[in-house]
Amino acid sequence: MQFASDNAGPAHPAILEAIARANDGHQRAYGSESAMSRVRDRIRDIFEAPQAEVHLVATGTAANALILGCMARPWDAVFCSEHAHVEHDEGNAPEFYTGGAKLTLVPAPDGRMTPAALERALLPEGARSFHNAQLGPLSITQVTETGAVHDLAEIAALSEIMHARGQKVHMDGARFANAIAALGCSPAEMTWKAGIDALSFGGTKNGCLGVEAAVFFDPDLARDFEIRRKRGGHLFSKHRFLSAQMQAYLDDDLWLDLARRANEACARLVAGLRAHGEAEILYPAGANLVFVTLPRATLRRLSDGGADFYVMDGDPMTGDPAERLTARLVCDWSLGAEQVDRFLSLLG
Repeated sequence: MQFASDNAGPAHPAILEAIARANDGHQRAYGSESAMSRVRDRIRDIFEAPQAEVHLVATGTAANALILGCMARPWDAVFCSEHAHVEHDEGNAPEFYTGGAKLTLVPAPDGRMTPAALERALLPEGARSFHNAQLGPLSITQVTETGAVHDLAEIAALSEIMHARGQKVHMDGARFANAIAALGCSPAEMTWKAGIDALSFGGTKNGCLGVEAAVFFDPDLARDFEIRRKRGGHLFSKHRFLSAQMQAYLDDDLWLDLARRANEACARLVAGLRAHGEAEILYPAGANLVFVTLPRATLRRLSDGGADFYVMDGDPMTGDPAERLTARLVCDWSLGAEQVDRFLSLLG
């Protein structure tokens, strides 16, 4: 009963088989292999964006930070949700790769940034001088770190606010596939058609061994990405193993199939939690993760029974049994109904 993280799940067999095939013989290095051309064409086709620039890296942190490095100057403010991964979980990499740009947090109580909250965060712009951080880009997380999903109208409204001020918009799409599966929209509708200028298109959390795509819908933003990637130590010499993963991930829409599996498992889990008298779900669970509070005694029973999950605000093993703690439960593609049902049975 593995609910700790979609990073903890296995790579899909098709991904591993593609890596094994890529290991046969010699191929050009540093992204000049033929598979990278096919990946680029496939992503352009999926996103209906024939001019998009596409580059691969191995981690989501690298994708996010390098893209923001292309979008923000060292003296800029980069706006993001208070829950954003770039704020809490990337070890100041965005600040490092932008040369010092300042992350400016926008309140988002349920994880989703609202246009009104963004407008309030931008209010000091009229007073900005050389004493202050200058207005910079926006980063939107989709799926959010709380498990909520921005709808298309929300993304478009946030993008419009920034574009009206001459600024660009980045989407952290580590769980992009889960958001597409949840909304039932096209990749184009959730990105450039809604005003997104650049995307971190995630594969690692959704069945890949380790690959993310940096997709620039505004090609001008990508003009120095390759230099930044090399300088930052994120250019693979045996790049074919990144291309092989991404090609297998995209073939026959495997990426969407795996996301649907994860979302379906989470929906089954959420339904069981909602039917349980002790459980309180904290945020809208729109994709493949859910935050829930339960008494310490219940969390201890789940853990003792073999369930693996993160407790965000305390030790489930010691303390008042009645005290309520927050658990984060994440479903990956490999988590089937049987594991979910075992967990719910153990919950009682």
